[in-house]
Amino acid sequence: MSNYNLAGLHVMVVDDYQPMRQIMRGILREWGILKVGEATHGREALDVLKNFPADILITDYRMFPIDGLELSKIIRSGEAGIDPYMPILLITAFTEMKTILQARDAGVNEFLVKPISAKLVYYRIRSMIENPRPYVRTEEFFGPDRRRRSLPIAGEERREEKHDATGVERQAARE
Repeated sequence: MSNYNLAGLHVMVVDDYQPMRQIMRGILREWGILKVGEATHGREALDVLKNFPADILITDYRMFPIDGLELSKIIRSGEAGIDPYMPILLITAFTEMKTILQARDAGVNEFLVKPISAKLVYYRIRSMIENPRPYVRTEEFFGPDRRRRSLPIAGEERREEKHDATGVERQAARE
């Protein structure tokens, strides 16, 4: 695994708890990421993202009026005018399998359980860079391939589109 210079990344942090946003800013700063947008819930994040070119979205799970899952679904739909390929990291204290599956089905790229550390955040960002999953579109889903490993499929291929975009690739394209 490589160490990356993440200084050029733009990261959007969405959390209704101000101390958690402050902790996340400090963690990101530790990795050289200084371009950080913030929002207290999903609705505010949608407004900020229209003017903040985020490469990665880091969002909390539980917020009101729009939580992290709903925010992910809205972004993946492409209807909000925000890049539907933006990598999404969901952070939560809820570890039930139901929550993990909901996050996967909402189009989340990575999942991180609280309590967090700078090292764990870095590992998740690095995972999105080193192991990007292709994006797939079906009638009911758009987002990163929900399968973490390649298995043979029986029947017809239903994916309409595959795309391998990471925040680092989008950063390079901007420069």
